[in-house]
Amino acid sequence: MAKDFPIVCVGGSAGGLDAYTRLLKNLPSDLGVAIVIVNHLRTVSTMLHQILPSYTAMPVELISDRLDVRPNCVFIIPEKRDLHVENGEFRLKPISKPRGWPDVITVFLRSLTDNWDGQLIAVIVSGYDGDGAAALCGIREVGGLTIAQKIDTAAQPDMPQSAIDSGCIDYILSPEAIAQEIRRIADGDPDAR
Repeated sequence: MAKDFPIVCVGGSAGGLDAYTRLLKNLPSDLGVAIVIVNHLRTVSTMLHQILPSYTAMPVELISDRLDVRPNCVFIIPEKRDLHVENGEFRLKPISKPRGWPDVITVFLRSLTDNWDGQLIAVIVSGYDGDGAAALCGIREVGGLTIAQKIDTAAQPDMPQSAIDSGCIDYILSPEAIAQEIRRIADGDPDAR
């Protein structure tokens, strides 16, 4: 199976659940993209793979090591792991920054820029700290698209604000408008970067 379909990395933490559900409710199940939700949690177990199926017809899977990246699926990072992509598979590694604010979103985005041939879309939504911001310029350098959640729609504005402050954000949108943009790109709109 070709591994050149788009990957949408949605990075968030505090307040992210609201953004994830609003985004998924507005995406069709046959879009042809892989949605990877990288929610930075250090200690508590993620429940997203149990909560999010109520909001999408796509299968929602908790990532295990060497799981194939597939389109029309929602993938969830497990807690206390760094996530990488290699040869079209997810690779889980022990978290590289166990103290302080995690940087799992940045780690995953950098892995995508090095190891994925398809279109990259990085979306930063509600959360504390600035995880993900350091990798956004790299996403753009490889022709990817970067989106930050509009501050007044985010429960916790720190992460989207850090993303905007990086100077490497293409769009600042509400979760519903982010879904529209992803649909446009997946449909091959020539105006989509």
